[in-house]
Amino acid sequence: MIINNARLETSAVEKSHYPDSGLPEFAFVGKSNVGKSSLINCLVNRKALARTSQNPGKTRTINFFNIEDMLLFVDLPGYGYAKISRSESEKWGKMVETYLLKREQLRSIIFLIDIRHEPSANDKMMYEWLRHYGKSVITVATKSDKLSRNEIAKNTAMIRKTLELGQGDTLLPFSSETKSGRDDLWDIIKQKIETSE
Repeated sequence: MIINNARLETSAVEKSHYPDSGLPEFAFVGKSNVGKSSLINCLVNRKALARTSQNPGKTRTINFFNIEDMLLFVDLPGYGYAKISRSESEKWGKMVETYLLKREQLRSIIFLIDIRHEPSANDKMMYEWLRHYGKSVITVATKSDKLSRNEIAKNTAMIRKTLELGQGDTLLPFSSETKSGRDDLWDIIKQKIETSE
């Protein structure tokens, strides 16, 4: 997929601030520092469309990125970051929940897991919550360039088991560094758009 036009459409904290484009949306969900912004940048071949940071908890708004006036990528605040207050954490949780449950244009959730580690309790809780509400989920295992081919196979099997993924559930190893998995993820995204039209 060649992307010539990608831009930040808007940043929102409330439903009334969401863009009114009517375009299909794909939301990026995962714990802080799992690589959501890097993944978005990799998909659109840009270095800094979505801001990356060494410090977890950087994304504090819901950021809508317009891709070729064809779809929107939605970068949601990460969960599980310990250094924020409980009230701040609850505020983020409510903001994310409102978007995920009320947004009609939402076609699928791209759920990010760090391939190097077993999914955390927060990861499992998030995945179960998404499944409970019948959401379409594409699980992407990030940072695959940090592992050997054997380790990738072993760890994807471990993630599948921990999250209780079925045969038909997508789990895609991905690297923003090498762009491994990029074309496969674009194929899945395009398929989701076509089947929902």
